[in-house]
Amino acid sequence: MTHDRRPPATFAGVRRIIATLRGPDGCPWDRVQTHQSLAPYLLEETHETLEALDSGDAGKLCEELGDLLFEVLIQVQLAEEAGEFTMRDVVAGINDKLLRRHPHVFGDAVAETPEAVVEQWDELKAGERPGGLALAGIPPSLPALIQAQSMQRRAARAGFSYESLDQVWQAVEEELSELRQAQNPAERRDEAGDAMFALANLARELGVDAEDALLSTARRFANQFGTMEEILEEKQVDLRQAPIEQKLALWEEAKARRDSRL
Repeated sequence: MTHDRRPPATFAGVRRIIATLRGPDGCPWDRVQTHQSLAPYLLEETHETLEALDSGDAGKLCEELGDLLFEVLIQVQLAEEAGEFTMRDVVAGINDKLLRRHPHVFGDAVAETPEAVVEQWDELKAGERPGGLALAGIPPSLPALIQAQSMQRRAARAGFSYESLDQVWQAVEEELSELRQAQNPAERRDEAGDAMFALANLARELGVDAEDALLSTARRFANQFGTMEEILEEKQVDLRQAPIEQKLALWEEAKARRDSRL
């Protein structure tokens, strides 16, 4: 492709670039890709977009949304080449879905609060699921905590939930007690899963996104552990040989140093 024939920086231009990459004289890597081989990149770009969103960096978010858009468009390109569906089908599908699920805007339904909109949305989605099953359609590839809270949220809206927050806390305590009493690897695995599922439900009841909460904690841990490693190097301390009291003191020192940098 010569410089003066480059597609314009438009939606149609991007689609033309992707079609060229997939063409006979295009990119050897792009030409051999399939829906399945591109799936990991779609997931990776989704996570990078979410990370950019969390960072509050508008420029980074703009860049990552572009990368994510490419993953969507190349999937559409593959489908068009195989005669599966077209971009027109994709646009028509989301157009119809948005109209169908917003009858309070495009129809005669009434939903004057965000909560009412969510309730209406869930009712409409329930009618679209196979057999009307509450848990049908939750992608098994979702991260475990997101999947757990999605199941719990749907089950609660179907009427299966505790009557009070105290009961939710009690369920967590019971699961942790059972985990403590587990005797073998199989029991520990099952009871650990039950305990985490109960904690995810508690987080949901408290209005906390469990996946986001754990990711945030993991990031803070990594940051603080890195700071502690700096201190270990300064003091020439071998963490593996240090008694637990010193380890805890070093951890608190790292926390104080990290906080002073914020």
